[in-house]
Amino acid sequence: MNGLTLVGIAMVVLLLAYLLYGRWLAKTWGIDETARTPAYRFEDGQDYVPASKFTVFSHQFNSIAGAGPVTGPIIAAMFGWLPAFLWLLIGGIFFGAVQDFTALYASVKNDGKSMGLIIERYIGKTGKKLFLLFCWLFTLLVIAAFADILAGTFNGFTKDGGQNVPGAAAASISVIYIFAALIFGLFLKFSKTGEFVKFIVGVILVVAMLWLGIANPLYYDGQTWRLVVFGYCFVASVLPMWLLKHPRDYLSVFLLLGMIFGGAIGIIVANPEIQMPMFAGWTVKNQPLFPILFITIACGAVSGFHSLVSSGTSSKSIANERDMLSVGYGAMLVETLLGVVALVIACSAAQGGGLPTGTPFQIFGNAVGGFFTMFGLPAHISTCVIMMCVSALAMTTIDAVTRIGRMSLQEFFAPAEGESQSFIVKIITNTYVSTIITLALAYALCLAGYASIWPLFGAANQLLSALVLTALAVFLRVTGRKGWMLYVPMTFMFVVTMSALIISVYNIFMKLSAGTFVMMVDGLQLVIALALMTLAVLVVFNCWKELFTAKVNKNIAAAH
Repeated sequence: MNGLTLVGIAMVVLLLAYLLYGRWLAKTWGIDETARTPAYRFEDGQDYVPASKFTVFSHQFNSIAGAGPVTGPIIAAMFGWLPAFLWLLIGGIFFGAVQDFTALYASVKNDGKSMGLIIERYIGKTGKKLFLLFCWLFTLLVIAAFADILAGTFNGFTKDGGQNVPGAAAASISVIYIFAALIFGLFLKFSKTGEFVKFIVGVILVVAMLWLGIANPLYYDGQTWRLVVFGYCFVASVLPMWLLKHPRDYLSVFLLLGMIFGGAIGIIVANPEIQMPMFAGWTVKNQPLFPILFITIACGAVSGFHSLVSSGTSSKSIANERDMLSVGYGAMLVETLLGVVALVIACSAAQGGGLPTGTPFQIFGNAVGGFFTMFGLPAHISTCVIMMCVSALAMTTIDAVTRIGRMSLQEFFAPAEGESQSFIVKIITNTYVSTIITLALAYALCLAGYASIWPLFGAANQLLSALVLTALAVFLRVTGRKGWMLYVPMTFMFVVTMSALIISVYNIFMKLSAGTFVMMVDGLQLVIALALMTLAVLVVFNCWKELFTAKVNKNIAAAH
């Protein structure tokens, strides 16, 4: 199969999906372009900050993309390129984009509230508590998995002790990138420039940090970079959105779109042939295609984490309701395209029906870097740039996830209106303390390595999607809107993910019987897996009970 053909098919299908299905959803549920959004009504300079459509799109896209659309499809390619390709398109259009848009829509219509608080309003306090606890446990897995991938990518040394120049350069660029984002944030805050000047300054900063980083690589081992990444997560979680997150996401979109464009151009020019089998079998490496395929490819098809970004941060920056379609539905489709590009590039670099060795970032970076050499760009520079691009995606994910994890923990312990707050609760809900608790447990999980965390992360991620879709179906029903388009996705994802978690628990018990069980690693994973399964059943029970018994609330419907 020709790689260019697959990318071309994906582009046409995704464009038609946005123009037809996406717009139909917006028309069906209703968009009020004259309404004052929560970003204006509750503007506080911290979380509620009105921003342009491109800025919010950049934040949404960079936060949801992360390492997922590169990592998931490359790992899933072991089942063959066709199952991965089909799930990316079907899942992205009818599952993921629908979830992201609906979560953003529901949050904007509910004062920019997070999914937990939306659940409290439409389902009840018990459902809210269960969901927030589930979300917090899930964020631990995301931080752990992506931090380990970043640490492995930034490792300045190879296994034989040699220097890993691309990784060291990507690490250097990433450090400079943080300071560049802070400078850019201060510039935007106090200069009040227009979009054109903002664009020019952003491009200059991106070029400068790439040049400086490549010229000054930082050679430190993976453990050192693991600590640096966790330190960055702490800082990003407590700083105002305008100072680091918004400018960082704005700058990241140049890298991300450039990476997609470069990969697509490389595919067009090289016109590579897929070197992986179309279908490798129903069971590969002792992993069954169902449900493993559907939890391995998460962010490129459907990801529960996206709903936390849509309702946790993006909804607080939407300046006009008409922007919700491109931010919610459109950003997800572009991510699906990135997943397809990553799948094609990785499968084109395969040899003898198997993928090259290395992390998914390294496989992708080396392959795209090879494409760029056709334009005269030195191989080591192009590889550094691409590895930096995919690393930037992971960093924009884990800083958003840390913030969301901290907020979930705070909301879980927050007393109801009128209730007093104990001394212990005050300490736990402190911004700094809740961030430290979240990062400390995530660090313990990180020690297991991303390979062992990823299946559990994928299952929890997709299970979160099932819970969110169910809760959103209740929102649509109570507010008098059609919600049948969510029924199949929420049911399918619940069955898939519960099956995957059962497999994960079984594998952990097999380690116990084989004597390879490590308490601080496998024990913690077992506790989290069992907790996620229990919480999921309880949340779904509360949601489904409300979904099939609730009636349209005319007062709420009129207010929305």
